[in-house]
Amino acid sequence: MENDFYDMWKNYYSKYSNLLDAQVTKEFPTQTISQILEMNLLFKQMLNETTERYYEFANLPSRNDLAHVSSQIVNVDAKVDDLEEFIQESKDNQRDTVEVQREITNLKKDMKSLDTKLNQILTLLNTPKVTNTKGSV
Repeated sequence: MENDFYDMWKNYYSKYSNLLDAQVTKEFPTQTISQILEMNLLFKQMLNETTERYYEFANLPSRNDLAHVSSQIVNVDAKVDDLEEFIQESKDNQRDTVEVQREITNLKKDMKSLDTKLNQILTLLNTPKVTNTKGSV
């Protein structure tokens, strides 16, 4: 009985494997699968369009709307960062300008002081010398 069962299984396997091989080699499975995939794609497109219309009708943002808003937020954030850097650079430049103005003012004071001292030296040099004429006999 053991051989009979083995032979029966062997016959069953060879018949159905040949039948399965014949079906797989035909275009039938690939055509069916491609049709099913195409139907799924069309169904998905229809669902996307229907959902988009529903969101528009219900005045709700769609995924594309949210992605667009998110992109704009990123752009605005980058511009704000650029403005912050520009303002910081402007403040730094203003500080530098104030320091330069202070240095110029101090330099002017020093120049006035030197000018006054130079004038004093010149006046001392230009004054006639007084000679003593009393002691000659």
